[in-house]
This record gives sequence, C-alpha cells and structure tokens, in this order.
Amino acid sequence: MSSGLALRSEPAPIVACTVSRNVQSFDLLIEDMETELGEGWGDLGFDEARAFLTQPEAEDLRFIALAIDAEDEADIGSLGEIIKTAIQADVRVILVANGVSPAALHQLLKLGAADFLPYPLAEGALHDAIERLKEPADPPAVSAAPIPAQPAKDVAPPENAKPQLGGRGALFAVQNLAGGTGASTLATNLAWELAHADKKTSPSVCLMDFDLQFGSIATYLDLPRRDVVVEMLQDAQSMDVDAFRQALVGYGDKISVFTAPPEILPLDIVGPEDLDALLNYAQECFDIVIVDMPRSLVVWTETILNRADIFFATLELDLRSAQDAMRFIKALRSEDLPLEKVQYVLNRAPGLTDLSGKTRAKKMAESLGVEISTFLPEGGKQVMAAGDNGQPLAEIAKKNPLRKEIAKLAQGLFTAMVGDTAVTKKR
Repeated sequence: MSSGLALRSEPAPIVACTVSRNVQSFDLLIEDMETELGEGWGDLGFDEARAFLTQPEAEDLRFIALAIDAEDEADIGSLGEIIKTAIQADVRVILVANGVSPAALHQLLKLGAADFLPYPLAEGALHDAIERLKEPADPPAVSAAPIPAQPAKDVAPPENAKPQLGGRGALFAVQNLAGGTGASTLATNLAWELAHADKKTSPSVCLMDFDLQFGSIATYLDLPRRDVVVEMLQDAQSMDVDAFRQALVGYGDKISVFTAPPEILPLDIVGPEDLDALLNYAQECFDIVIVDMPRSLVVWTETILNRADIFFATLELDLRSAQDAMRFIKALRSEDLPLEKVQYVLNRAPGLTDLSGKTRAKKMAESLGVEISTFLPEGGKQVMAAGDNGQPLAEIAKKNPLRKEIAKLAQGLFTAMVGDTAVTKKR
C-alpha cells in the first residue's frame, strides 16, 4: 500500500527554467541548475517561453535564466518580449550571456532583467545570483514568492572590476545626423556621468573631440585648445603614449579631454592610420573613450565605426533628421559597415503626455526601419547655461530631466561593461 502511495506522489514543482536557442551550448549552466535546483527546473526554447509564461503552470516559477550568445543578437526584439512577458508574470530574469555586445546587454538590462552573468560561469556565480533574487526589492516586497522584478541598476558590480571590453578600453562614439541634435552635449555629459558611475571603482574617461573644424567640447568644459593637438593629428603613428598624454587637458580630475585644434583644419588632415594610432593610445590609457564625431562622414568614419562598441547617432523628430538618417543608413549599407553598432538617440523627445509626438516618433522609426533606443527630453535653458558656463549639466542643474536621462544611460552602459568583464574563475 505504501508503495502505491509513493507512485502517486506529486513531482517537485518547477521553480525555474532555462530559456535558450540551444541549452546544450551552455553545459556549465545545466550543471549549476542541477546543483542548485535538482529536478525543480526545466528548459524552454524562445517561442515556448513566451507561451509558457502566460499559462497558469508558470505560477510556481521564481526566475528564468535567459541564455544567449552572439547569434541571438539578431533577434533582440524577441528576447525583449520574453523579458517583458516574464516581468508581467512576476518572474525574475537572469541574463546568461556569451560573447554578446554591450549594446545588446544594455538594451536587455534596460528592459528589466534583474541580473547578468557572463559565460563561462564563474564558480558559484549562479548560486550568488539566486541568493540576490531572494533579497527584497526597494521598497521591500511583502512576500518572497513570486519575487518581484528588480531593476538592473541594483546589481552590485564586482569590486575592482575595470570597465574594459575585450582587454581594451571601451569606445563609444557620438554623431549627429542633423545639425543641433545635441551630439556634443550628449558626449560631454555622458563622459562626466560615466566618470561618476561608481563611487568605489570610478573609471578613467577620455573625451576626444574629432570635429576638427567646429568642435565645441573645449567650450562646453571651458578648456584651452593646445597646438600639440595638431602635431598629434598629423603624425600620430610616430608619437607615443607619453606624447598623447601631453596633448590632453584635464577637467575636474575626472575627465581627460583631447580637444579640437585651435584653428580650423581640413577633415582629411588625419588619415585612418593616424586616427587608429590615436585610438590605440587612448584605449591603452583609459577605461572608457568617448569620441565626438564631426557632422560630415569622412574617410576615417569607417575606422571609428568598426572600432566602436556603440555608435550613438542623434536625431530629432523632424523631416530633416529623418531624411539625413535615411541617407546615413544607405551610406553605411552600401559600404557594408556594421549598422548593428548604431544606436539611435532621439533628442527633444516627446513627453509622457504627448501622445501625438509618441505616435510620430514610432512612425519615424518604422519608416527608417530602425529602433530608437534612447529618448532624451528637452533640457531647456539650463542646457545652454551649462555650455556657456563651461560645466556639465550635473554641476549646475542636477535635477534637469535631460541630465537624469543621460545619467541613466551612463549607468546602464557601466553596468553592462563591468558585468561583461568581471574576472571569472573558469572551470
């Protein structure tokens, strides 16, 4: 009789699932899931996960481990839908990423993934992530299960982690697709916010103004323009790191700036080889390098686009921006350049209550065949005042809505960089 009762006993509830294109590519994850959960976990494909998370059977789920690699970046929209569906079902999401770009990680973390683990997994990394999921969110949750979604910004970066990508300093470029769309403002304030992204492990940041004719970074930070910049631009290959450092000007002991030259110079004064050498010096010396691009596409635009981890393109909600963006996309496609690195930033974006503006922004993105990843609100007169005073927005208008959005962008980038490069103990 007791044997019959045992045969009819209920199986252990499924409290977690791996979600992947092919879980066999993540053998260390399988091993850790079995160690932590025994038989209390399952495996789902991407399409299966979206369907399962809406079913009553998903009520016992505490979290899903979304395992992705570089091949999955082409389907970033579907991955985002999985995260959104999980959050709606009060299921937490742990990203397990192998060779995924910071741009993709930033998008997925921004959508609400609660934690991030680089693959191959470090010893005990999954265990620690599960333990973090048990901690109450801010404000504390009333019950522990199901666990409410926790913003990615609450994930503590490893101590002494250096925000590098592939063993070199991270490189971000900013280019305006129409005049006055805020590229230099974004570059300046993004550099400042990244330099303050973490109080314990502040990254070193280099801001480079490559608008050789009308660059305004020096004005925005009230810095002198040095003649040695011209020498570096003309003959960077024969220079060295020490010479590069001498060409820099510091701002507030937080940012080192390679300003535009004192005089207007032709954009072709620097070639791809010299520019490549300059970027090598910068990435060797600094954790993060931010490049403010010229308005025009030049022969070395390809060099920066190929080297950049993310290439931000700023535009506004008007016809000139749409037309220029279309020409920009067409030019990159004709040269077979990596369009996937481009993230579109809508400056002076419509507010929460501007439904008409939001509809126009959506139609604009659809007509261009792109996704606008960042929306920057109108900053008002304080933006002009900050530029005229030679200070970042954070120093004179900390609560400015534009400053707040740039700070969020910086924090997301820093979180993705630190998570992607945390030192792991491979097994």
